Amino acid sequence: MTRKYLVTGGAGYVGSVVAAHLLERGHEVVVLDDLSTGFAEAVPEGAGFIEGRVQDAARWIDGSYDGVLHFAAFSQVGESVAKPEKYWENNVGGTMALLAAMRAAGVGRLVFSSTAATYGEPETVPVTETAPTAPTSPYGASKLAVDHMIGGECAAHGLAAVSLRYFNVAGAYGTLGERHEPESHLIPLVLQVALGRREAISVYGEDYPTPDGTCVRDYIHVADLAEAHLLALDAMTPGEHLICNLGNGNGFSVREVVETVRKVTGHPVPEVTAPRRPGDPAVLVASAEAARERLGWTPSRPDLAGVVADAWAFARLRTTRQEEEERGA
Repeated sequence: MTRKYLVTGGAGYVGSVVAAHLLERGHEVVVLDDLSTGFAEAVPEGAGFIEGRVQDAARWIDGSYDGVLHFAAFSQVGESVAKPEKYWENNVGGTMALLAAMRAAGVGRLVFSSTAATYGEPETVPVTETAPTAPTSPYGASKLAVDHMIGGECAAHGLAAVSLRYFNVAGAYGTLGERHEPESHLIPLVLQVALGRREAISVYGEDYPTPDGTCVRDYIHVADLAEAHLLALDAMTPGEHLICNLGNGNGFSVREVVETVRKVTGHPVPEVTAPRRPGDPAVLVASAEAARERLGWTPSRPDLAGVVADAWAFARLRTTRQEEEERGA
């Protein structure tokens, strides 16, 4: 059945890949993005595009939409500490406006892009949805506030909603990949070293209680993540707010990631040891049992080398385009 979906933040990394998957399944897609962190060229071909803020969603949402997939959020942890008001206004205020617009238009289905940052520093791993939520940044706190907001909307107004709490998203999907400015995620940073655009990768702490002393994280391929969103659209129930963690359930250390990049790219990757960063847990790995049971979701791309290879292909493509633009300038 062909449906019509609004994808807020669909010019960003995850939003664009989800929009592409929706289009491939034959759905009609409209992307709403203010391009403050997204890129117009990332909007997949075939999608409609509205350049605008999610705070103004009422201008465009009407009863023709079957649902909303919501990715329009600021997501830099460090920035959220320095500018918390920016995160409250956009992530919380924007979602409040979106929910009001959906309610007024009678659009009753929502998939929300949440985050493992809602858990803060978990006491036990793998992390389940019943783990205490204790975010350590305004970013994580803003996402948790939205989860609470959605829960209230479901109970009071019958919204059907699923919040998907990502752990570490990586990889690329064809010409759609990760491009944050500034970049803070490990795999694209290591790839920048392999490309010669960064001198070395900083390894923050090598005395953690892990096999090689470096932090362990759960990496999930962005295409697997996208497939979970499509499954969530079919699994939701009016009046219920379902929360699912998304991850592979396996962890890879910082040094394992660096070594995998060396093998995949064939390039040396110098590294320098730096002090631990405050708030970095030793191990952060998801339990995705709820997603398997409720959504019928199983990641099909769990291999780290495959994740890195897709990210590497995108990074080289982007570098080639940048060099062509620089020569043209």
